Amino acid sequence: MLLHHYRFDPDETLFDVARFRDELAGSRSPVAPFKAALRDIQARLDERFHAGADIRDLVHGRAWCLDRLLTVAWEQHEWPDGGVALLAVGGYGRGELHPSSDVDLLLLLENDDDAPYREALTAFITFLWDIGLEIGHSVRSLADCEREAEADVTVITNLLESRTLAGPERLREAMQSRLTTERLWPADRFFEAKWQEQITRHYRYNNSEYHLEPNIKSSPGGLRDIQMIGWVAKRHFGSERYEDLVANGFMNDAELHILSQGQAFLWQVRYALHMLTGRAEDRLLFDHQRTIAELFGYRDTPERLAVEQFMKRYYRHVTALAGLNDMLLQHFDEAILRAGEELATVPLNERFEIKGGYIQACSRSVFRHRPAALLELFLLMAEHPEIEGVRADTIRLIRDHRHLIDDLYRDDVRHQSLFMALLRSGGNVARQLRRMNRYGVLGKYLPEFGRAVGLMQHDLFHVYTVDAHTLRLLKFIHGFRKPEAREEFPVAAALIPQLPKLELLWIAGLYHDIGKGRGGDHSQIGARDVEAFAERHGLSPRDTRLVSWLVEHHLTMSMIAQKRDITDPDVIADFARIVGDETRLDYLYVLTVADINATNPTLWNGWRATLLRQLHGETKRALRRGLENPLERDDWVQETRSEARSLLAVVGADMSRVDRLWESLGEDYFLQYAPSEIVWQTQGILAHDGSELPLILINAPTEDMAEGGTKVFIHTRSVNDLFAATSAALDQLDLSIHDARIATSSNDWTLNTFIVLDDDGLAIRDPRRIEEIRRHLVEELDDPEDYPQIVTRHTPRQLKHFRVPTEVLIEQDPANERTMLELTAPDRPGLLARVGRIFMEQDIALSAAKIATLGERVEDVFFITDKAGAPLTDPERQARLRARLIEVLDVSG
Repeated sequence: MLLHHYRFDPDETLFDVARFRDELAGSRSPVAPFKAALRDIQARLDERFHAGADIRDLVHGRAWCLDRLLTVAWEQHEWPDGGVALLAVGGYGRGELHPSSDVDLLLLLENDDDAPYREALTAFITFLWDIGLEIGHSVRSLADCEREAEADVTVITNLLESRTLAGPERLREAMQSRLTTERLWPADRFFEAKWQEQITRHYRYNNSEYHLEPNIKSSPGGLRDIQMIGWVAKRHFGSERYEDLVANGFMNDAELHILSQGQAFLWQVRYALHMLTGRAEDRLLFDHQRTIAELFGYRDTPERLAVEQFMKRYYRHVTALAGLNDMLLQHFDEAILRAGEELATVPLNERFEIKGGYIQACSRSVFRHRPAALLELFLLMAEHPEIEGVRADTIRLIRDHRHLIDDLYRDDVRHQSLFMALLRSGGNVARQLRRMNRYGVLGKYLPEFGRAVGLMQHDLFHVYTVDAHTLRLLKFIHGFRKPEAREEFPVAAALIPQLPKLELLWIAGLYHDIGKGRGGDHSQIGARDVEAFAERHGLSPRDTRLVSWLVEHHLTMSMIAQKRDITDPDVIADFARIVGDETRLDYLYVLTVADINATNPTLWNGWRATLLRQLHGETKRALRRGLENPLERDDWVQETRSEARSLLAVVGADMSRVDRLWESLGEDYFLQYAPSEIVWQTQGILAHDGSELPLILINAPTEDMAEGGTKVFIHTRSVNDLFAATSAALDQLDLSIHDARIATSSNDWTLNTFIVLDDDGLAIRDPRRIEEIRRHLVEELDDPEDYPQIVTRHTPRQLKHFRVPTEVLIEQDPANERTMLELTAPDRPGLLARVGRIFMEQDIALSAAKIATLGERVEDVFFITDKAGAPLTDPERQARLRARLIEVLDVSG
């Protein structure tokens, strides 16, 4: 199917048929000239691609060249009579061929008996393979075509797009006659089947056009969505060109422009993929994104990488195409296939009504006469949850009138009041904001949000564009209000109905990442933007300060939970001072949980949930005590000892043995662990007394404690390289370490606790798996002389395409008399074992570690001292440690 205002003109400089026939006549074998012609054609096309030729000339030009080559190839064989024809079908039938696209052919027979043609058919197909042509072919009679098309919608779709290359045209005409809607697949049945096919295809890609490595053909908004529009329209209207759909009222000129521009861009990307890989590659993998960005002329800037600029353009095109596809198919269903159905109509006001469960404008001039209706429509949908969606003709009216939203519109108090009414409606605000974004209204009303549409970050951590991530965050916030959220997100579900003004959370969510891609700290940029929004929309000074604070600190809670020792009362007191009051704490907790879940589906796990819940709970207690009355370390230790002692007495422990053990542990031990953990560890140590083997205790979360990780407690003689050996052993078991607490008693026994999760980010509960872990650790750690070498596994493909320089930040933690080392490095199997060995080489003792894997990188925090237990204050020693870490870790996998 051709593009708007485009007609391919045959180009003899691409392929001179007459000259080729002469070369063929002078050759001993026809194979070599055909092979050479294919190479020459592709070389000329690639040269023109690099020179910036119109992509349509290249895609249709290759099909035109293949038409001529195949016609000559057909002539090289003897065909008994006029009962067989060679047809181009599918994409090739549309006259479209990319460098490595399959050449789809149909060898069409007039009759079922193929015996007269069998030898010639076999020879012809073999010849095409011999010359290196990638063909997809079928041999069918007219009756076969009719029978198979009736049984399979993909067959009739393929046959609808056909051209005769050689043989009698009457055979193709006879086939098309048999495939008419009167005989097979009426337009409504064909549409239903293709729509279901698209729904299934989109589902495979999570119904999102925002993928880190999208499939430009099959992902939502990809080439298949464009083809879907053509197939449906062709079946109904018999249209051969997209511009015919405008004449039929199926599309307007603006929509045709979106379609044409989007297809041309995706064709450019697909051509580049095929050219670079030498195969029919439709996945825009990390392997190719940077190369194509450079090929298309993008260059890195201080604000954005070239690849991010390129991918923003990609996402903007596919978002527009996906929205257009949705609207056109809905329009086709409503206005054409169901035009005669009687649908119940319910008036809403003088501007809008509900028809068949969908909202629609009462007149085509409603937005022109009352531009405020562009926002009113979404408010009505939030207030009426029974409305299923927007009717297609009204979606088109929205798209045609969104240009009315300008500075004057945005500054109008009536429009500001409508937007705030939507946020305060109590309905599914997240869904309406997603719709506003889909129809291009949200980015017009909030231009700062519009700048973030399609904005990606080229890493494995942020798997969505900024706008898609933001809207997912809002969806999670709405989800916390549902009853089912109480099981997976118990704290957030309990807090959200208690928040005084839910609209402030919607606003903070909308603006939390809005400053990305603009240079500088995006949290501070967003805080300034949201202050301007709040003042423009009449929020009180107190509410303005709250939303600004939430945006500025939206990462603070997560960073403290994952990077600081939240068993330290000083850390809790510092965070409580940042928060200031319980209301801010509750807002920030809900926003943080939604943000983590909306960033990456693999990021949220039981351990992160436990850390945040613990930080929220401890901070709330600190705030209730009063910021002027923080809990002192001595009081914390005494409370923990007292409660643990009471619990041990209840179970009949020998308290004299308990006291002797505890005398060797030191105060830090009672800061690091809860009373219940101390009881568990104490009982295990006392029961293990006298054994020479390491004590390995493993505690999986119970069924009534769904959140958390699996605790692995190790009690053995303190020896060099224990942390490295333990990390390597856990790595061998495909376990990831998320937290480590390292303690050594005064008589040189270790009390090390690791929080581990499996490859899916889940705690280990299976007793057999737990016993396997325990046995493996005992075997590996029983003799320090036999500690294994670091185990390395194959580095995942995606990680190889990210260059994360190793960064080492060393700061002092004077309150705890230790040094904090923050490490950012490329994620690699065995990384913690490498770090442990470096600590051993440098005579460094590890007291605790916080492990965070964020996509392709790790951001780990280690609390360290020298062997004597003193912090590392010598600048030269710090420099040696930093240099050694960078030397070892800043390497490819």
